[in-house]
Amino acid sequence: MPVDVRLYALIDPEHAGGHDVVELARLVAGGGATLVQLRDKSSASRSMVERARALETALKPFAIPFLINDRVDVALACNADGVHVGQEDMAVEDARRLLGDAAIIGLSLRTPAQAEAAPIECIDYVGVGGIFATASKENPKTPIGLAGLSRVVEIVRRRAPKLPICGIAGITAENAAQVIAAGADGVAVISALAGAREPQVAAGGLRSAVDIALQREGRA
Repeated sequence: MPVDVRLYALIDPEHAGGHDVVELARLVAGGGATLVQLRDKSSASRSMVERARALETALKPFAIPFLINDRVDVALACNADGVHVGQEDMAVEDARRLLGDAAIIGLSLRTPAQAEAAPIECIDYVGVGGIFATASKENPKTPIGLAGLSRVVEIVRRRAPKLPICGIAGITAENAAQVIAAGADGVAVISALAGAREPQVAAGGLRSAVDIALQREGRA
């Protein structure tokens, strides 16, 4: 079955909005997240594994996939469902070899060249961006915007028509429909959930915005 990227919640301890990360994961899952990722750029390996195991346990009742950003070793240690890797992380082919055929592996894309070169046969979805400016990620690069998203989507669709695509960076309930209209199947978010006073309500609003936009586009 294709990976459901309609509402991809990224849980980042450094951008948790004062929420406990395990409780935040529970709340966004309860609000309609279809995929959850631990994005931890600073913790020591042991702490990261412990946090990942706690998140994996908390998400079990929701029956949604749990992924680890970058760290294939952490994914193996906590029995996560897979990983998301960037252009400078472990090669997708190596991650697949280590994790096996059943694992979910996602890849970050930013440019048409990256979309052309991506090992499509080894991945289960792609995340495209950053689309809009965001404060939750240290990234000096200029946002690619909706036009940049559309260009990458066009190439991915040509190479793999059914591969799920999510947009990332600066996405809110107010602009999610634009991301879907530009060709994405879903949105990956940090601040729009963690920064909300009621993350479960925020997740519900984002999920609804995406679902309505997909229906409007005839892709529900």
